[in-house]
Amino acid sequence: MNRAVFIDRDGTINIDKDYLTDPGDLELIEGSSEAIRIANALGLKVIVISNQSGVSRGIMTAAQVDSVNSKLVDMLKRSGARVDAMYYCPHHPNYGDKVDCECRKPRIGMLLRAKAEFDLDLAASFVVGDKWSDVKCGENAGTYTSLVQTGYGESDYQRCIDGGIKIDYLAENLFDSVSNFIRKKIETDN
Repeated sequence: MNRAVFIDRDGTINIDKDYLTDPGDLELIEGSSEAIRIANALGLKVIVISNQSGVSRGIMTAAQVDSVNSKLVDMLKRSGARVDAMYYCPHHPNYGDKVDCECRKPRIGMLLRAKAEFDLDLAASFVVGDKWSDVKCGENAGTYTSLVQTGYGESDYQRCIDGGIKIDYLAENLFDSVSNFIRKKIETDN
């Protein structure tokens, strides 16, 4: 079985711009490309997972999300970083069709999809994100978790503490998480 790092998109890899619809507005957080290159070198599958409720809310279209995702993959590829898959949840329980889905984080539907497609060992994998829902998703799936202090990370840290959500590593950013937590965990396991 393979190991993966599941990485949230907005606020973790790129600067969160509240319902990013224009690929031209996409900006990487410093160190993100290098972090993903390190994950690639460690043999991890890199899976981007993102809640994109703006689709249900009518703020953006699925085509706009796909366009931003495509630009992100291209930007990372140009810097030598590879993303193996990108999944997103377009649903919100209070908007649109009011779908009670299994894919919206903190639920684990996107992780289960990746597990099936890539033969992943979730217990040996990692979830990194800037929101409580990212960390809770990882906890729900039995992965290691890391909360980054970029995006909403600083404000969501207390929400994790108050909610009893287990954070395995509190990181400055994605680079810190991958280089100082994930890499060391993998080296220790080997």
